[in-house]
Formats: sequence, structure tokens, C-alpha cells
Amino acid sequence: MDYNNMLVFAASICFIFLFGRIFVKPLKFVCKLALNSILGGLLILLINFIGQSINFHIGLNIFTSALIGLLGLPGAILLIILQIFIV
Repeated sequence: MDYNNMLVFAASICFIFLFGRIFVKPLKFVCKLALNSILGGLLILLINFIGQSINFHIGLNIFTSALIGLLGLPGAILLIILQIFIV
């Protein structure tokens, strides 16, 4: 193998490494947001199950799940407060 091919090979490896590093962080964020949104949906289901006896429910959709996914427990409390004051 001559030096030009070795140089192209090394540059390609560096490019792939840098390209991968650029897209790993956003991919981790998207995966974490998706997991937290799924957990937020489960929390909404739990709130609806507990609130069933007093006729309290929160609509389960992608917006409410993502809100709880982004904000966590304060997001769930925010949705509960909004549901109490709106309805």
C-alpha cells in the first residue's frame, strides 16, 4: 500500500469518527426524551387510575406525555393543577 492510500484511509477513519461524535449527542437526547415520554405516559395512566374514583382524568396524548417527559414530576403537577383549574 502506498502512502496516498494510507493517508486517505487515515483521513476517512478520522472523518467517520468526527461525524459519529457530532450525531451521537443529539441521538442520545432523542432517545432519552422518547424514554421519558413513555414513562410520562405511564405516569398519566397511573394518575388516571388513581383519579378514577373522584372522576379526575388527564388526557393521554403525545403533548402531555412529552411535557412530563421534559419536565418530569413538576410537569405532572402542572398538568394536575391545570386540569383542576380548567375543568
